[in-house]
Amino acid sequence: MSVLIAIEGIDGSGKGTQAARLVERLRAEGRRCELFSFPRYRDTQFGRKIGDFLNGRFGQLDQVSPFLVSLLFAGDRFESKPLLARALAENDVVVCDRYVASNVAHQAAKVNGAERDELIEWVRSVEYTLYELPRPHSTVFLDLPVDHATKLISLKAQRSYTDRAADLQEADAAYLQRVHGIYSRLAADNPSWLRVSCLDGDELKSVDRIAAEVWQAVAAATKG
Repeated sequence: MSVLIAIEGIDGSGKGTQAARLVERLRAEGRRCELFSFPRYRDTQFGRKIGDFLNGRFGQLDQVSPFLVSLLFAGDRFESKPLLARALAENDVVVCDRYVASNVAHQAAKVNGAERDELIEWVRSVEYTLYELPRPHSTVFLDLPVDHATKLISLKAQRSYTDRAADLQEADAAYLQRVHGIYSRLAADNPSWLRVSCLDGDELKSVDRIAAEVWQAVAAATKG
């Protein structure tokens, strides 16, 4: 049976880099493996609208209901579901750079209290129950404080979906702090989550060291 691994964390935490490193390591170990990066900005109709949202076309973060925004991100995965299903059928491991938990964390960070709990359940219900997306076997949480993440965001190369140095979500440090809090809660509540700290004390760990710790965390789940 194939294994689905999700790599999660706030913007700037290195998800894309570590997802690619994990795929390289798995292939070097002789495993058939495929990588998906969500959102698929250029490849789906929903992905293109997510790009519009992150560029501010529909308003600022606090001007668009997170219940509605969540449908864009869920729709991007639903539109990608046939490809994801085929990848799971043809490979030993599928790695996702962002998955359903990203939608949960980013949207739930915009509300509080009972509404937050309602939104978390809403996203999970839409993506897992209504759209019947496969659940990940393991989720790796790249735990990086916001002050370090914002510095790394400023060093990012230009992305396909925006000509800004930082999109709406990346530019709001207070919002990213709330997203980090949701991710921490999810990691604490779910035994299938694997937390990998990106810091050693106050210093950022090297890409290679984080990659080694990610591999150590997921090795048991991906063992043939």
